[in-house]
Amino acid sequence: MAFDALNFSAGGLAMIGSWIATGIGLGLWIWSWVGEKNPIQKLRLRDCGVVLLFSGILARVVVQDRPMMAIDWAMVFLGPLFIAAALWRLTRTANAGGAGDR
Repeated sequence: MAFDALNFSAGGLAMIGSWIATGIGLGLWIWSWVGEKNPIQKLRLRDCGVVLLFSGILARVVVQDRPMMAIDWAMVFLGPLFIAAALWRLTRTANAGGAGDR
């Protein structure tokens, strides 16, 4: 019961990986607000956090056992849009505001 997610099936590993990605994404997003001073680095941290957060959420939606609800459908349609927008901004800011510019 408490260790059902720790079985080594594909669904269990996907669930564990999705929670890890969500945690790292949330950490990056929070760090962009409280720890980073460079505006370009802030944007890049937020974008990385958004990609990881929505990827983790989408992975959990795919491996869930219950039928999909309205919020699940919203994540399926909006999640890839946010991921694409964040990846586009990451490519646009790839050479701007590097560590040497601090």
